[in-house]
Amino acid sequence: MVRRHRTPASPLPQRDGVDAVRVRLPADPEGRHGTVREYLSVRYGPAAGGERIEEMLREGRFVTADGRPVTPATPYTPGLYVFFHRDLPAEEPLPFAIRVVHRDERIVVADKPPFLATTPRGGHITRTAVALLRQALDLPELQPAHRLDRLTAGLVLFVVRPADRGAYQGLFAERRVRKEYEAVAAHDPALTLPRTVRSRIVKDRGVLAAYEVPGGVPNSETRVELAAHGGGFGGYRLTPATGRTHQLRVHMNALGLPLLHDPLYPVVRDAAPEDYDRPLQLLARALDFTDPLTGEPHSFTSGQRLARWPVAQ
Repeated sequence: MVRRHRTPASPLPQRDGVDAVRVRLPADPEGRHGTVREYLSVRYGPAAGGERIEEMLREGRFVTADGRPVTPATPYTPGLYVFFHRDLPAEEPLPFAIRVVHRDERIVVADKPPFLATTPRGGHITRTAVALLRQALDLPELQPAHRLDRLTAGLVLFVVRPADRGAYQGLFAERRVRKEYEAVAAHDPALTLPRTVRSRIVKDRGVLAAYEVPGGVPNSETRVELAAHGGGFGGYRLTPATGRTHQLRVHMNALGLPLLHDPLYPVVRDAAPEDYDRPLQLLARALDFTDPLTGEPHSFTSGQRLARWPVAQ
């Protein structure tokens, strides 16, 4: 029987709604690291700079699970947990606000604006939905039950208590959540809709855009309907049965209808400053499910509207 070790809680409080980084020192059979300092310099030095690691050690920024600072002489011990807060990048405030649609003792449903990441990643750390909500609602243990692309607006479900998170994540894994999106793209009167699109979508690590594998076993499914059209544009209702990365954007692009203002499909554009006047025209509009803990039916609708939604002419 394999004995599982218990992960200790962080001795460091959150900073700006962001948890401290937790590192468990791996086995070192060759004895390459005599001290924790040597390991940290190898792992983080290239990114943070060797001098910065030394400064953080002097400032007591690295601590063990019991809160004691790591010193330059702290011996390397496999399995030891080290905690620290990384240096956070300067982040530009967004001209949009996140709105809470529903809150109770178990869940929070938020209406996320475009350009706001759900969780910390890359250069988006404190200006993320989870960090902002933790601070605004005084819920330090809040976690998302699923994710929404940074450029996509709309509804996101968060879980208040860590012990409940698995139950709500299971709703998405078991496809017991009905999600409905709205999107704007070109209108093609020759395209027969509604239709169900199925394909195999692959997202390679480190590559921005996902892609379809011709002839591959399908792992994604989306129902596509035309809800409105006018001025050459169509307003589409998208109902995904699965949740692959960029699934809706990939499927619409495959139909010859790339979403309006999409920087990745059909062609990945060069990185440029955010254009807040041209948000991706994709909105997670509705979220329906039965609460796995109470059996209560939930139905939520976004208060946002896509700016380019067509009006019949």
